[in-house]
Amino acid sequence: MEEIEKLYTESGGRFVTPYYELKNKCKHIKAFVFDWDGVFNDGQKTATGGSNFSEVDSMGTNLLRYSWYLKNGAIPLTAIISGEKNETAFYFCEREGFHYSFFKIGNKIEALNFICKKENIQPSQIAYFFDDVLDLPVAESCGVRIQVNQKANPLFVEYCEKNKLVDYLTYSKGGEFAIREACELLIGLNENFDEVITNRKNYSQNYTTYLEKRNVSKPEFFTLKDKVIENVNKGSIGFKM
Repeated sequence: MEEIEKLYTESGGRFVTPYYELKNKCKHIKAFVFDWDGVFNDGQKTATGGSNFSEVDSMGTNLLRYSWYLKNGAIPLTAIISGEKNETAFYFCEREGFHYSFFKIGNKIEALNFICKKENIQPSQIAYFFDDVLDLPVAESCGVRIQVNQKANPLFVEYCEKNKLVDYLTYSKGGEFAIREACELLIGLNENFDEVITNRKNYSQNYTTYLEKRNVSKPEFFTLKDKVIENVNKGSIGFKM
């Protein structure tokens, strides 16, 4: 058993797809797509529909993108697909230089198909981070599927495993840094974890160049209108930054 595999397994993570097979699948990834509720947080909502995120998970997404930048010389595509409207998710995408923020998308596969067509990539080139039923059509299509383990739904977890809808099941719950766990795992599978951390620690020239390129990106916001995915001006959704 590899050191990384042993570390994550002993911590309680589950490699539904065998470790070496998952590692090989990661070599083809060009984009990272995330659900929001239950993934960056525990799924609890305010009266206005808001939910939070953690700086720990935020740093995870940044380090993950830097890892892929080191390997490929380009910033990987990043997006959030949410079934709800959440201004915190809008803020997160803006601050972190994500490319797309989809909201109020009940059938999330429509957003995935939109991304693939617009960016000329295949679903097999996308890693998807998810936790619940709305996410399954996307998980079924994507090349790498990371499921946040909420621990309250063992039958659902069993369903996902049985139907080959997940590659790795986290030991952390949503709201307890599951995204950081998953991001560090993928960096480890990318075989440059020490380089990523050292460069970030030293604020190296390579890292600052990456950061400058990352921050050039400003997210586009999309939602479903009359059964068509349309671009939405951020001012029209009440989001200002």
